Amino acid sequence: MARDVSDTTPIGARSELVDWIASGEKPRDAWRLGTEHEKIPFYTADAAPVPYDGAEGIRALLEGLQARTGWAPILEDGQPIGLADDVGGGAISLEPGGQFELSGAPLRTLHETARETAQHIADAKAVGEGLGLGFLTLGMSPLWTRAETPVMPKARYRIMTNYMPKVGSLGLDMMYRTSTVQVNMDYASEADMVKKLRVSLALQPIATAIFANSPFTDGKPNGYLSMRSQIWRDTDRDRTGMMAFAFEDGFGYERYVDWVLDVPLYFVKRDATYHDVAGSSFRDLFAGKLSQLPGERATQSDWANHVSTVFPEVRLKRYLEMRGADVGNVEHIVALSAFWTGLLYDEAALDGAWELVKTWTAQEREQLRADVPKQALKASIAGRSVQDVARDALALSHEGLKRRGYLDGAGRDETRHLTYAEEIVASGRTQAERLLALFEGPWGGSVLPAFKETAF
Repeated sequence: MARDVSDTTPIGARSELVDWIASGEKPRDAWRLGTEHEKIPFYTADAAPVPYDGAEGIRALLEGLQARTGWAPILEDGQPIGLADDVGGGAISLEPGGQFELSGAPLRTLHETARETAQHIADAKAVGEGLGLGFLTLGMSPLWTRAETPVMPKARYRIMTNYMPKVGSLGLDMMYRTSTVQVNMDYASEADMVKKLRVSLALQPIATAIFANSPFTDGKPNGYLSMRSQIWRDTDRDRTGMMAFAFEDGFGYERYVDWVLDVPLYFVKRDATYHDVAGSSFRDLFAGKLSQLPGERATQSDWANHVSTVFPEVRLKRYLEMRGADVGNVEHIVALSAFWTGLLYDEAALDGAWELVKTWTAQEREQLRADVPKQALKASIAGRSVQDVARDALALSHEGLKRRGYLDGAGRDETRHLTYAEEIVASGRTQAERLLALFEGPWGGSVLPAFKETAF
């Protein structure tokens, strides 16, 4: 997320929170996709982490990209913490440990997404090379301890850092040492949202398995293929997980709003100040009864900012965010978007995906979520291997992309962006397993070669 929202309009009724989500509805011809990805900067000379300050630090990287792209700086306490493309709609932001994130503009086709991603990486590399920086394409920092990881100067992250150890054992690792890729998708109506949310929640562990790419921690194998995904299982159970209630009869905007209302607050922002109210109730703020800020009542920006601090496997805002995948190389990034676009933006594919998952029980979905970080494609659900389910889901996505009919300048449709994922599933071997084989073989038990072989 590039920046917190500023809208001081008071919220007068719970129905306004429901309306805020419903306002995201769009007709099919206005549907877009927005791809976000993070990557971890490092010094190419010695694989050291990159601090915020200094002539060759994160701030210098942001300033170099500002000069190169013309994007506007996003400032906090006078310091740049991101960039915004006020024309196209994209943004660059910093995650807590310096992970460098592109929040892509809302685009119509995967071809546009691929071009946007390639252009951003070219820009980041051009500026980064001048500073001696590279960017890792792994879902978790493979070498540095948490103590060695830099800290970015953002007030909301200081509040989260203080709160995380109270609600889980791995929340700080999530904040400071993981990197993800996600795609944001539109919906036409409440019913369309519900169908897409249920399908994407059920299949999110399948995406986790296909794109598993975080097998190293502290310089050695961590026992998982997607350690990033495992970390989310012990981060903060109040605001994460598979949202079993989304599959209950009657689920819709109101039920989701009620869940978010019951998720504890992190902060309340007034002007430029972030007030630490971590663990407090949004309902109290809504009623003007928040003890830390007597008399203050919730505003539209309070709600938008609060919604951005819940982290289920699929998040509903005024669009749906697919949150289950480790980051990887360029093909990996675009393939994740292709997987979900083919499934969710074609009615026949969406219907087929629902047929795949509709008989799975909440217990089976939870068990799959627990098994996939370690087993990936070798996990199973309802008597089927994840590899087989993934093969079926990819086939549906492939046909959905074909039916969309968007061609690039060479006359190729969007299915070409799915090839990376299709090859992984056909082989049954994730990128994480390939890296582990390199670690045990040519890398000689060291993760240092990853800083060349898995970097932009």
